[in-house]
Amino acid sequence: MAPKNDLGTKRKLPSRSKDSTSKKPKFEKRPPPPPADEDDSISDDDDFGDDSSADDEGGAPLNGNKTQKNGDGPKASQDADGKTFERGQTSRESHQKQKQLAQDRKANKPLADELNRTKKLWERLRRKSHVPKEERDKLVEELFAITTGRMKDFVLKHDAVRVVQTAIKYSTPERRKMIAKELQGTYPLLAESRYAKFLIGKLIVEGDKEVRDLIVPEFYGRVRKMINHPEASWILDDIYRGVASKEQKAILLREWYGPDTFLFRGTGGVEAAPTAELSVILEKEPGKRGPIMKYLLDLTNQLIQKKMTGFTMLHDAMYQYYTNVKPGSEEAKEYMEMIKEDENGDLLKNMGFTKYGARLVCLLLAHGTAKDRKQILKTYKDTFQLMSTDPHGHLIILTAYDTIDDTVLTSKSIILELLGKSEQNEVSNIVSLANDPNARLTIRYLLEGASKAIFDGSHAGDLELLEQIWEIRKTTSKKDPENRRKELVAALSPSLLAAIASSPEDLIATSFGCQLVTEALLSCIGDKSEALKAIASTAGGDPDAEPEKSDEENGALTTFAPSPHISKIPHGGRMFKSLISGGHFDKASRKIIPCDPPLRFADILYPVIKEHIMSWATGPSSFVVLNLLEAEDFSHGAELRKTLKKNKKQLEKAATEETPEQKAAREAAKSNGEAEKGAKKGKKAAPKKEKPVGNTGSKLLLEKLS
Repeated sequence: MAPKNDLGTKRKLPSRSKDSTSKKPKFEKRPPPPPADEDDSISDDDDFGDDSSADDEGGAPLNGNKTQKNGDGPKASQDADGKTFERGQTSRESHQKQKQLAQDRKANKPLADELNRTKKLWERLRRKSHVPKEERDKLVEELFAITTGRMKDFVLKHDAVRVVQTAIKYSTPERRKMIAKELQGTYPLLAESRYAKFLIGKLIVEGDKEVRDLIVPEFYGRVRKMINHPEASWILDDIYRGVASKEQKAILLREWYGPDTFLFRGTGGVEAAPTAELSVILEKEPGKRGPIMKYLLDLTNQLIQKKMTGFTMLHDAMYQYYTNVKPGSEEAKEYMEMIKEDENGDLLKNMGFTKYGARLVCLLLAHGTAKDRKQILKTYKDTFQLMSTDPHGHLIILTAYDTIDDTVLTSKSIILELLGKSEQNEVSNIVSLANDPNARLTIRYLLEGASKAIFDGSHAGDLELLEQIWEIRKTTSKKDPENRRKELVAALSPSLLAAIASSPEDLIATSFGCQLVTEALLSCIGDKSEALKAIASTAGGDPDAEPEKSDEENGALTTFAPSPHISKIPHGGRMFKSLISGGHFDKASRKIIPCDPPLRFADILYPVIKEHIMSWATGPSSFVVLNLLEAEDFSHGAELRKTLKKNKKQLEKAATEETPEQKAAREAAKSNGEAEKGAKKGKKAAPKKEKPVGNTGSKLLLEKLS
């Protein structure tokens, strides 16, 4: 151990000389040159290159003359190319010389003149509204004259590819095919270019099936490389999602299963068409299950790790993997964890907006544990409103309703976000939810269940998936489905009834809005009196009166016609009829099952329309009056019957005369019939049955009174 000195435990450094510790290296000072006499000034004849000592010491000879600092004035210097730059040039002069040099270099490149001319043509053509059609046609002809036969040279230049895109935009179908054929063999290279990839998209969008079939096959066998490329991956996925045929999509997706499955070739007949269904491939070749599943897992995991999770191809491949593993197995659990471990949840969010991505999330919710479901809901926070309007994302919300046992979590996570936290937002959100073809399912599904009224032909696939979810939840969920639905309806009811009570006119303005109001008042839980009064108030006023215009509408022309009275609108009459009946129609018993507690809407509506009851009885909503007369809980039946008998002549007139709707339909049919008759001369048309004339509701009222 070193002995301690008086300064502490620091070890004493060895002494160094002043020269060794100096930070800057010292150089030998040379004596200053002797002052030059006036007679010894440097002349142009002096030769500074013939120094024999430079050769003796191995130094390189000086290249050209150097200007001396002590000279009398600025001297010219020459660079390696022999171009002279004078000392004392301004910055502007220097930049001009640099610009000229750059232009000279460009001029020496291949196709320099042609490229310069095409750029000028493009500058003119891109201003579409400023160029007359005749001039544009001439410019396009000149553009094709320059580029035809040299398309490959132009598209591989970043500043010339836009010229070819303009040529495609204004070209004929024959010329587009010519361009597509000329570029054959370069499409994979173009897809990897930051700018040329848009040329492929332009060709496919503007072209036809023949152009598509020229481009897509060039990507066969390159899917793994292209899907990992930062530029090519997006154009490949756009083609797969948007324009590829069913067979082309199958071939592209098969490459995710490994090189062996890509080499599929049909043998003729029905089996010649390739399939991307992994279950069919594994059924035919069960021995290859291990390599195929490993290859697919590695490729999907590779993209997830790179944060490249927005591809439709990726979601389709992930769906194929998960549907071919045994539920509850280690493979399924590891796959669930891989999806959940995505840091920002971008994978799950992207999956929510593609067809098979959303279906995969639905299966994860159905097979997952309570902890898994909670984490998935947490990932979709602040996204449910956007998902509700998506053709695929709304399915995740419906599945969450059917599978999550914690209804408090569901109501706070989903329902609260869908409706909004403030009363003002609730009304506007419910109006938009009611009128969106996808979002309305997220509200009405809780009220009506799996009714065909909401699951029409466009949503038939939704019902098939939900039936599959119902089978899975028998083993993964504990709560009774009906109890779960009632608890969610109880959470939804206060906001829905409050919105109806505060803004009934906004909700009943459309057919979908009237349907939501009807189901809400029949199925919601809680006090409905204010909401019923608000809906009845919309029926006030004279149905035959002209709609009133506000001062603003009188002062200026408006683009929207004033809305007619609710009794003149078909969906308004249907809403009042359903509320008067007070329940849902049961097809099995052919009866209306009243809701509990009863609505008694007939007694609420009658005082509002009592003054104009004959306008209702002889108008488009005459069936509303008929339902009032037939309602068992209506306490003013005798008074209504007396009023109708007193005005029996009006009913008879309405029952026999042609209604405005029937007249408009007859005139339209007549005009269409004359057009068809002119188109089909010499052919005898079959006699058409005469349609009934008169108000059907008024006829039935007369029968009731007799």
